[in-house]
Parts: sequence; structure tokens; C-alpha cells
Amino acid sequence: MKLSELARGLADCPEGPDPEVTGLTLDSRKVEPGFLFVAVPGAKTDGSRFVKDAAERGAVAILAAAAAGEVSVPTIVSADPRRTGAQMAARFFGAQPDTVVAVTGTAGKTSVASFVRQIWTTAGKQAASIGTTGVVSPTRNDYGSLTTPDPVDLARLMASLAGEGVTHAAMEASSHGLDQSRLDGVRLAAAAFTNLGHDHLDYHPDVESYFTAKMGLLTRLLPKGAPAVIYSDDRWSGRAIEVASGSGAKVLTVGRNGSLLTLKRLEHERDRQIAEIAVDGSIHRIVLPLAGEFQMANALVAAGLAIATGVSAVEALEALEHLKGAAGRLEKAGMTSQGVPVFVDYAHKPEALENVLAAVRPFTTGRVIVVFGCGGDRDKAKRPMMGEIASRLADVAIVTDDNPRSEEPATIRAAIMAAAANATEIGDRRQAIRTAIAQSRAGDTVVVAGKGHETGQTIAGTVHPFSDHAEVRAAIAEAGR
Repeated sequence: MKLSELARGLADCPEGPDPEVTGLTLDSRKVEPGFLFVAVPGAKTDGSRFVKDAAERGAVAILAAAAAGEVSVPTIVSADPRRTGAQMAARFFGAQPDTVVAVTGTAGKTSVASFVRQIWTTAGKQAASIGTTGVVSPTRNDYGSLTTPDPVDLARLMASLAGEGVTHAAMEASSHGLDQSRLDGVRLAAAAFTNLGHDHLDYHPDVESYFTAKMGLLTRLLPKGAPAVIYSDDRWSGRAIEVASGSGAKVLTVGRNGSLLTLKRLEHERDRQIAEIAVDGSIHRIVLPLAGEFQMANALVAAGLAIATGVSAVEALEALEHLKGAAGRLEKAGMTSQGVPVFVDYAHKPEALENVLAAVRPFTTGRVIVVFGCGGDRDKAKRPMMGEIASRLADVAIVTDDNPRSEEPATIRAAIMAAAANATEIGDRRQAIRTAIAQSRAGDTVVVAGKGHETGQTIAGTVHPFSDHAEVRAAIAEAGR
């Protein structure tokens, strides 16, 4: 594709050569001959520092915020190279699934994206989901690590999915991804908001900035008149509804106060929930095969997105009865010989930990035992918050290591323990899990929180193989329980 064609309507091309562009990248180390190098400011360094290196590697053009005088290749100047680069990547790779939806919020994004994919599949669509646990489609189940891929990888993925016949795709939209314009080349049919809690305040200066970043999905990326599905019962729901309405979206709310789907009654059992949901003047009785009221909230948002994109309300609600939970989301990893269920959950932020502990309480006749920690190099303010939540909502709390990353693990644990009255500190996560299971007895419920689907533990820059699921199974077997 010629550079002028790639830039048409997005940015002004400099006069002179009009090279053929054979690829794009935001990483100068990945530049190949014929590539356009998109120089963007990063968290640790500015991409404009690497334009010379990119040119030496064969870049035929540069996209940057300012002209690069040290290179002879054409430089396209954009006030927002991140956004422009995302739009160029979408143009370069071309095809996308016909119907793409995105969901944002602090918690529930992975589950909602997975649930929408499952509902669409039940309705006979060729569907995919993209997010924290990777990419799932009719032909692949690829594990991933980023909630929202970089714009070039995302554009390439969208074209690949369309090429394999996927017509419907649901994706997560993280605050980082929205703030960094990673989704700005995606053509959305609908969007959703789940909730807002305390998270990522190591990246965003305050909660208002965090909320504003989330709302970029509705204010900047969602076409006017397109549906915005909003969970009605969060304390930020009203604000989200105002933003969506003010941006010209078609607001559809779901939940106990929902207008599209109204949750009238909810009964909790150990592995399922029985709900009465009102839609179009009729009451539907639904048995959701997942525990936790937060999962019902996620299911309603997913059903709302499916309905907003053409699935009938009846078909969407019926599909809820066959949903499978996303990996590591209140997922039963094992059962002891005494009948104690052991759940693994990705809860690594205050509201998520509170939700999961509240979710297991209704079917726990004995004690709730929780094993948890906090990640290093992340928002430190949530550490005592999570310690207080665990002490308040669990009967037994064991504080252990999560992903310490470059921080001293004991320092992280100390910050949690400062607010975790009567908690036990066991730094070795493997031993902490074994201790929790060994002391459990009939009637108890064990929750291992924080890492969910992850298969590694990052300590001092090294990723060590570690799976909470595998450790739970091993601990049950070793204890003969």
C-alpha cells in the first residue's frame, strides 16, 4: 500500500517520495524493510528516540508527533500519532468481523466478552472473543497476556479472524488500551460498561482520570446512535449513563434497575443461580450455571450486547443457561474428600475480592478461607484495602505472594498485613495453598484469589511456572483429602 493511500484523510503526507509500505510497527526492534515506524511516547521512553534506528533497519517512513530531522525517509507528523497509527493499521490490514463489540469496566470484562461469544455461538454466529485470557474462536484458543493488544497486533488479529470466517467478535477494552488509542481503528457495533472500582491508580493520576479513560469507549469510539449497554446497579452507573447519553449513544441498561433487562429476583445455590428477568413485559425464569451475583451481572451485560446486535431476547436469555465461566473466574479447581470446594479466582483488586468472597458466603455453612496477595510494581494503595476486605469477609485469611515482580515480596505482604486483622502470613504461595486446604473441613469454602488463569509467577524479573489450579489439585492429592 502506498504511503499516500495509507495516510489519506488521516494525516498529511510530506511532498516527495511515495514509498510502498509493507508493514507497520510501534517497536523499532521489529522494523523490517518497507515498514512504517510509528513513534509514540511510552511509559518509560519516547519512540521518537528510535527513528534513526528504525530507518537503519529499513523503515521507509516515520509517523511521529514532530518531524525527525536526523532521517531522510518521509516523516508524517500527527498531533496524536497513537490514534493515527491505530487508524492506519486498521486501513492497512483491512478486514474486520462484521460485528464487533467492546466492553470496559474494572471487573467483569473477560467474563462478558466470553459470554457474548458463547451467546452468539448458540445463536448460530461464527464468533470470537479477545481479552485477558487470549483469543477464542471456532478455530483457535490462543492464550494471551494483554487485555487489549497493541493497535497493529489488534488490526492484524481482526483481519485474521475475518479471514477465518468470524462475523462477530467481542473484546475487552482496558483503560490503558483506551488511553493509548489501541482500539481507535476498530469499527464498533456496540459497547458496554460494567462497573468502576479501585484499580490502575499507578497509571492514572486519580479515579476521575481512570473513569474518563474508560468513558473514551463511549465518547470517542462508539458511533453516534449505536447501542451502549450499561450495568445499572453500580455506583458509577449513573455517570456512565450520562456520558453515553451525552455522546449520542442508544443507552440500554441491565440489572435490578435495568430498562432492557430487569433482574426481578435472584436465588443463590452452590453452583448456580435462579433468576427471574423481565424483558418486553414478560418474566423469564433463568438458571445460570455459575455462582456469584457478579456473574449474573456479567451475564446480563453480555445478553444486553447480544440483543443489541440482533439476537432475540428470548434466545439470548435461554443461552445463559448453558454458559461456561471464563478461565480463573470463580472456577472450581477441586473438591476435597470432605466436600470442601476450592475455587480459583482472578480477583486482584479490592472490589473483585469483595465480590468473590460475598459470592461464596451464601452457600458456605462453615468457614470461608481465602488465600491472596497483591502484585508488585502496581497500585500500592489497594494493598491495605484488600487486607481489610479479606479480614472482614473471610473467616480465615492467608496473605501470600502474588506476582511480586521487581518489588521485595515481604514489603508487599507487610502493607496487606497492616490492615488484615488476624490474618496469617505465608510468603510461599504453594505452601499457602496447601495450608488452606489442609485446615479446611466439611462446610468450608476455600478461595485462592489473585492469579486466576495465569500459568506463571513473576519474581525479580523472572517468570516461574505456577498455576493455582495445578497447585490446588496437588494439595488435595497430597493431603489425601
